[in-house]
Amino acid sequence: MKKVILVAVVALVSFAAQAQAKIEFKSETIDYGEIAKGSDGVRMFEFTNTGNEALVVSDVKSSCGCTVPEKPKDPIAPGATGQIKVKYDTNRVGPIRKTVTVYSNASEPIKALKIKGEVLDDKSVLEN
Repeated sequence: MKKVILVAVVALVSFAAQAQAKIEFKSETIDYGEIAKGSDGVRMFEFTNTGNEALVVSDVKSSCGCTVPEKPKDPIAPGATGQIKVKYDTNRVGPIRKTVTVYSNASEPIKALKIKGEVLDDKSVLEN
C-alpha cells in the first residue's frame, strides 16, 4: 500500500511540474537614456508565456513611489504575449535606478526588472 501511495505522489508531482506557466521577457531592463524633465515616462516590459499553463500576474510593485507599474488584468494564455506598463515621474531630475518586481504563477514566481536612465533639467537639455 505504501508503494502505491508513493508512486501516486511521484506521478502527481511530476505532472504538476510539467504543467506550468513560464514568463520570458523581451528585455529585463528598460533604459530611458537621457530624457528631458517632464517628458513621457511611460514604457512597456513585453513578455511571452512560454509555458503550457495560463500565466497570471498577481502583483507588480516598484521600489519607489516615483515609478507606477501596471499589471495585465487577464491571464496570458500559453504562447501569448503581454505587457507590464511602467510610468516613471520625469519631473524628478537625476539618475533613474529603480526595480519593478513581478509576482506570478510562473515557474519563477518572483522576477525583478530594472529601469535606468537620467532625467535632465531644462538647462542640461539646452546645452546638449
